[in-house]
Amino acid sequence: MRLQHALLLGCLLMPAALASQQRPWQSTDYYRLTVVSSPALSPDARRVAFVVTTVVEDKDRRHSEIWMAPADGSAPAFRYTSPSTEASNPNWSPDGSLLAFSSKREGSDDDIWFLRTAAPGGEAFQIKGVHAMPVFSRDGQWLAYTWRGEEPDSLKKETWRTRVSPTAITRGPDPKRFDGRVYTSIPIVGDERGYLPPRETRRPSHLYLVPLAGGTPRQLTSSDLSQSSPAWSPDGKTIAFDQDSTENLELRKDNWPGLFLLNVADGTTRPLPTGFPQSSSPAWSPDGKTIAFVCSKGPDVENDICTVPASGGNARALTGDWSLDPSSPAFSADGRTIYFYAESNGNVHLFAVAAAGGSVRQVTTGERQLRGFTLSTDGRALAYTASDITHGTELYVTPLGRGSERRLTSFNDSLVKQVTVIPADTFWFTGVGGLKIEGWLMKPYGYQPGKSYPLVLSIHGGPHSSYGNVLFPEFQMLAGQGYWMLFTNPRGSTGYGHAFTFSTRARWGMEDYQDLMQAVDVAIARAKGGVDTTRMAVLGGSYGGFMTNWIVGHTGRFRVAQTDRSIYNWYSWYGSSDAQGLTEFEFKGAPWESDSLYRVLSPMAYATKMHTPMLIVHSEDDKRVPITDAEQLFMSLRKRGIPAEFVRYPRSFHGLSRTGPPWLLVDRLERIRTWFAHWIGTGEAAPASTTSQH
Repeated sequence: MRLQHALLLGCLLMPAALASQQRPWQSTDYYRLTVVSSPALSPDARRVAFVVTTVVEDKDRRHSEIWMAPADGSAPAFRYTSPSTEASNPNWSPDGSLLAFSSKREGSDDDIWFLRTAAPGGEAFQIKGVHAMPVFSRDGQWLAYTWRGEEPDSLKKETWRTRVSPTAITRGPDPKRFDGRVYTSIPIVGDERGYLPPRETRRPSHLYLVPLAGGTPRQLTSSDLSQSSPAWSPDGKTIAFDQDSTENLELRKDNWPGLFLLNVADGTTRPLPTGFPQSSSPAWSPDGKTIAFVCSKGPDVENDICTVPASGGNARALTGDWSLDPSSPAFSADGRTIYFYAESNGNVHLFAVAAAGGSVRQVTTGERQLRGFTLSTDGRALAYTASDITHGTELYVTPLGRGSERRLTSFNDSLVKQVTVIPADTFWFTGVGGLKIEGWLMKPYGYQPGKSYPLVLSIHGGPHSSYGNVLFPEFQMLAGQGYWMLFTNPRGSTGYGHAFTFSTRARWGMEDYQDLMQAVDVAIARAKGGVDTTRMAVLGGSYGGFMTNWIVGHTGRFRVAQTDRSIYNWYSWYGSSDAQGLTEFEFKGAPWESDSLYRVLSPMAYATKMHTPMLIVHSEDDKRVPITDAEQLFMSLRKRGIPAEFVRYPRSFHGLSRTGPPWLLVDRLERIRTWFAHWIGTGEAAPASTTSQH
């Protein structure tokens, strides 16, 4: 069984003598970070397959391989797939004899490969008829997967058909010579996907079945809707899956997935009513009588873990009195417990609730983020990756419910021994209306009591996301420059309950702005005179970029700012983004329905009050927040004589600061460092510029 997602652990300070020999973190240290992810514990709990991702600096790309580690730590982890190819998504067969994985290899149209695991080594092979990552039946004899099917010959031979809506009225003189696009409906763009094929050409994903020996795939489902999240019943006779009833609508206010059951023998499908408008991620109990799933009454209502009889009946919410948002349910081997993960106060942990009902209990602990939870078949062992503020991702295994965890990898130890990784002090303060807000403060590299240092406030994106206890190279680099590094989770963040998350609805820039300013005040007080309040900086990306723009239009307390993939004008953003549903929900309507909010909440409305030197960073292929907003911001600053630099990155999308091309990602870090150094100096060093922002 497996619960999806992952990251990080630990918090041991280096001895003072060793720390004094270490250097501060640099932007280029990003190249040396190794990311461990996607652990898959073998059914017998003796081995863990996992993905190791490194940066190939000279080729400006990341490289992923599958590694294997004995779960008892009796031997070092070792590479399991060829270093000459990419490999990811390990997935064990029920008897542990096969490992399925994803890998693009020359000469094959399909990306799914298999390895026999009886002994290390051996050639990877493919199973005829398997076109996507399969889900093994419990007896291991059948493979089910979702797939869009073969591309029609008309699209292969006449590629213009993927760019022109078949319902278009207009016609050109020669379709084969036309290299533009013709749309008759939305969407048009998608971040990291660029311009999309016209909606009318889309092909839904359907369920297919292939025997373990291979063969012609049998299509199990059809219709205009896609099926997803297939889950085999223990007896192999039924497959549960998700299906969204609104998928083929042009205008969708939100996703509305429902649960369905497919009889494998005759291919008949029936809905499984739950009483909840949103039902997803089905997981079977070991006896096949119950299905656990994630349930919700709508987009503005919290998620819960629910159960429903597989034969039909009333659904039951097991976490209705619990304030956090759970994900990815999985039953214990005896069927008595349901496990799931959730964000909690800057951490990510595994939780559990009795299948019969009761209080939620926390299974894993610590000021850290754990991800990629994977359980052994007998439910006795648990594997995951972990990270915290001062440690990169590594792999861990623990006996479930007893004993201590075991660390199985040490990929990032050599880097940590050479650089000073700076811990963060956690603090809480009371925001507007008595709301409790969590923040973190990192001391400057080389900190000496009695001296003052610059402070940098960082604001996360979303706003429905969070900062937390995980190694963040950007923070380590800035603290390494001699800055106090302040980051916080103001209202609107996740991990503090549903009401906290959506308390910013229709109020962006209001109380959340006040939370951030209070966090700065609290940090200054905690530093006990150690903050040079004339040398403070603010930066953020996405929502954090919006908030950075908002802040410099509402206060002059920051000497310098850096804004990333930011929103400046909600009207232009709405017309060019791939995510209009965000503001339709957050601002209670489209611009023509909530005109006043779109105007008053646009940082552009406060352009005349912006005097802070600004570094503007944006990706040219960003479709979530298109670069036109950055262009408008830069123009408004330079027309008014405000110092500003505009960095436009090619070949990158909205996630540049996290997942962009490595060289561009590091270049961004270095430009932030040098921009701040010019305006606020570094540590005790004075800034190069003596110009005031006013």
